[in-house]
Amino acid sequence: MIELLGLVLLSFIVTSFFMVPFIDLLYYLRMRYRKPMPKGYDDAGTPIHNKLLHGKDLETPVGGGILLIFLVTLLIGLYFRFYGTEQPAYLFILLFVFLTFGLIGLVDDVKKILTAFSGKYAGIKGRYILILQILFAILTAGGLYYIAGINNIYIPILGNFILGYWYIPFASFVIVAFSNAYNISDGLDGLSSGLLLICLFALLVLASTTLNLTLASFLGIWVGSLFAFLYFNIYPARIYLGDAGALSFGATLAVVGLLTGKILALTIIGGVYVLIVLSSTIQILTKRLTGKKMFPVSPFHMYLRYIGWEEPKIVMRLWLTGAIFAVFGLWLGLLSG
Repeated sequence: MIELLGLVLLSFIVTSFFMVPFIDLLYYLRMRYRKPMPKGYDDAGTPIHNKLLHGKDLETPVGGGILLIFLVTLLIGLYFRFYGTEQPAYLFILLFVFLTFGLIGLVDDVKKILTAFSGKYAGIKGRYILILQILFAILTAGGLYYIAGINNIYIPILGNFILGYWYIPFASFVIVAFSNAYNISDGLDGLSSGLLLICLFALLVLASTTLNLTLASFLGIWVGSLFAFLYFNIYPARIYLGDAGALSFGATLAVVGLLTGKILALTIIGGVYVLIVLSSTIQILTKRLTGKKMFPVSPFHMYLRYIGWEEPKIVMRLWLTGAIFAVFGLWLGLLSG
């Protein structure tokens, strides 16, 4: 436990040291090269959503996830290089999903940054991002099945279920779902990062109780880095995570849950993410099937913003909701042994 807490503090200190100059660099690049956005560039498709978030991505630099992925990977590499690991398969899979999904988002972030310099704001088309997510999710799920030897899920009361080859499509779906759920939640200052910290603390307890030291060490370094980032991401945010961090962190959160074998616990611990992605899914389906939207705007947290809730109030209330979900999910996970 002492070593684990030391990893959290070390990661926090290192990330804090680099965060300020990194933010200053992004601000410099934005102010130095950005051209004015054309009037009405963001009015099509989702006018209410754009109005509620007007100016956020334009005035506040995006790309914090790039720094966090680099530093977390560096610290994890150095730590396991000197101390070794009893579960190299787990470490390989974690780093694979952490970096590959980060790469998808990185390409999208870089395109947004470069197009912003020319007076536009556009990333990769959503369908291409989804195709890449599915591809890397299948490869990750294959690693879980063939390398880590995981092919089952445990549900309290109902018991253990061996899925066999069906574990690969199941795990792929979970990874893609959480990756997109996290990305969708990354709209209000501090919301997604704060919720992720809550989830990771719960999963850290699960990993520690099962003596999964490789997973616990990975989580400890990740948690420390997130602490430093959240300081600059809470309202009013000085930096946003961007797609590199959002896609990577959501997918890795799913893999951490899959590695613990407590899929129901993961679903409940990340309950707020599930609610957010469900609200967006319902909105999309009702619009396509009936031609009408069920909600004026989605996802759920943007609807709260639409009806007049202030941004810090929404974030704090959802953090509290996430904490209750995490406690309940942790209780179920520990209950199942």
